[in-house]
Amino acid sequence: MPLPSALVTREFDRMWDELVPVGKAPSGGYRRFAWTRDDHTLREWFAGECTCRGLDLTTDRMGNQWAWWGDPDAVPGQGLVIGSHLDSVPDGGAYDGPLGVLSAFAVVDALREKGITPSRPLAVVNFVDEEGARFGVACAGSRVITGALDADRARGLVDSEGLTMAEALAAAGRSAEDLGRDDETLRRIGCYVELHVEQGRAMADLDPDTSAVAIGTDIWPHGRWRLDLPGVANHAGTTRLVDRSDATLLAAELVLAARAEAMRHRTVATVGKLRLEPGGVNAIASHATAWLDARGPVEEDVRATVSALSDETAQHGGTVTEESWTGTTPFDEGLIGRLRGILGAEVPLLGTGAGHDAGILSNVGIPTAMLFVRNPTGVSHSPAEFAEQDDCHRGVSALTDVVEGLLS
Repeated sequence: MPLPSALVTREFDRMWDELVPVGKAPSGGYRRFAWTRDDHTLREWFAGECTCRGLDLTTDRMGNQWAWWGDPDAVPGQGLVIGSHLDSVPDGGAYDGPLGVLSAFAVVDALREKGITPSRPLAVVNFVDEEGARFGVACAGSRVITGALDADRARGLVDSEGLTMAEALAAAGRSAEDLGRDDETLRRIGCYVELHVEQGRAMADLDPDTSAVAIGTDIWPHGRWRLDLPGVANHAGTTRLVDRSDATLLAAELVLAARAEAMRHRTVATVGKLRLEPGGVNAIASHATAWLDARGPVEEDVRATVSALSDETAQHGGTVTEESWTGTTPFDEGLIGRLRGILGAEVPLLGTGAGHDAGILSNVGIPTAMLFVRNPTGVSHSPAEFAEQDDCHRGVSALTDVVEGLLS
């Protein structure tokens, strides 16, 4: 894959450098959470990039940002959309999300440099709250506008500080009453291509001379569940071990059980967040809440993993609540075929266990595809997440070729 022109790479590098300090955490990773000050900075940055390119910025009922080149309402259903998201998981890497947004703006620059005016509306999108780091539901921005996440439920989601999404939106100067399925926005989209950093080792383990870019084929089924476990508060120093009902111990048992069940059912399961009440160092926990993330290539195996954990939770007097679920999501075969025709049959094909807004759009019938840029560390959702600069530039070149091909 050739590198873009010097002008395009220079603009890409400028944008990258501008975003580096935003939301930077002491860990070296990022804490860019929805509807916070850092999120506002990112949204203002996105708006500024739209202005300097003369793109028309619109915002949908969830607050997702759409930068249009051409009139999206001239011929409904013809919009070609590229982009990703700018938020992060706690202490996440720099590439997950922003790489796709910056690459999309760089594609606009590349087309203009070539003197190409799109024959159909072209948009760069910034989906809000893709990671679900603040309110617990991944891809909230795309789920709300597609109706996959009920607006009332979204408004009532609570962050770690006890603030609801409705309150967070109000603090950010937005009305929570606007939330809901947005058919006007959906009607504008003809297809969506999302470029993203690879979030595993599949490409890193290939021959290094293999293409730095892969074409996505599908997203594994995945979901999130909340496990609530009971206990009895008591003094940590005066309560005999045999007299304790410690919710923390139940949570620990379920963390270990999640790994065992995942291995048994050929899935992956993770408890990445725990909350203990009352939360004192010298107090026995009266309640534990654990959040489970489970995924795998086969839906039945994922469901079996969660079912086994639900049974064990019930035996301890606890409850399991499903917070989100997305089934197996194949990307559009016709669109994948076109991408292979444009980029070459030698470009690797790659399924992924990571969820994306592309999957949510695909589930409502929008033709969707993804491109992945090689990650030599194989690490994601961590400060160690990485992609070589030249590989990022090659991702821009690949996305440019794709957009040109889809416009023709």
